[in-house]
Amino acid sequence: LQTRMQSLQPDPKAQYRSVYEALKKMVLTEGLWRPLRGINVTMLGAGPAHAMYFACYEKMKKSLSDIFQQGGNSHLANGIAGSVATLLHDAVMNPAEVVKQRLQMFNSPYTSVLGCVRAVQRSEGFGAFYRSYTTQLTMNVPFQAIHFITYELLQEHLNPRRDYNPRSHIVAGAVAGAVAAAATTPLDVCKTLLNTQENTALSSLNIRGHLSGMANAFSTVYQLGGLPSFFKGVQARVIYQMPSTAIAWSVYEFFKYFLTKHTLEKRT
Repeated sequence: LQTRMQSLQPDPKAQYRSVYEALKKMVLTEGLWRPLRGINVTMLGAGPAHAMYFACYEKMKKSLSDIFQQGGNSHLANGIAGSVATLLHDAVMNPAEVVKQRLQMFNSPYTSVLGCVRAVQRSEGFGAFYRSYTTQLTMNVPFQAIHFITYELLQEHLNPRRDYNPRSHIVAGAVAGAVAAAATTPLDVCKTLLNTQENTALSSLNIRGHLSGMANAFSTVYQLGGLPSFFKGVQARVIYQMPSTAIAWSVYEFFKYFLTKHTLEKRT
């Protein structure tokens, strides 16, 4: 839904006024499973990407907190750790995101993940899978900095003892995801344009070849619809990020608690 609603010049059959209308129209005209298109490539990338992401975050958060605020919780350390962890995460997820979004576009010519990878590689080269990497980082570094700082700040109030508390992890994760998602939507719109290379939109501005670079993406988005274009799909993005970050944090905190408890029990 987010990918479709961020389209700058959508096909008349794929123009939506709300998230509910988009979902209803997509299911009725394209089938029940269409909204889940691209889930397989997302799952393939998410495992290793998140493993590196949280491992890097925990290690850097501990090291930097000892430097900035000995024995305490430093928001600066949390922000920096989250930003650096994003570099590793996006290196894995960017190619998966390119394939996923191309599969999700209306009337996508691609029928499978492998078919999409081969077609993009053949026509645009390997660089196409990282064309939006700098934009992705430009978006995700502030996203994750806001995300982690907000999460840790809420945890200080909701769960000051930092015990395993599923309710606090879900609430803090959802709020942190919503705040970060809304703040970085303009960058996400630019990333979507770079990933999908939306032909209709680029042709209307007589842009030939492939669009690359964040500056070009920003300029193109503005030319196509002005400032409102930078917030296309913000509702879908926030609705998507809230449960996504709530689930991610609650699952992560559970396994952190479970594995730590298991390790302590083995030692004793």
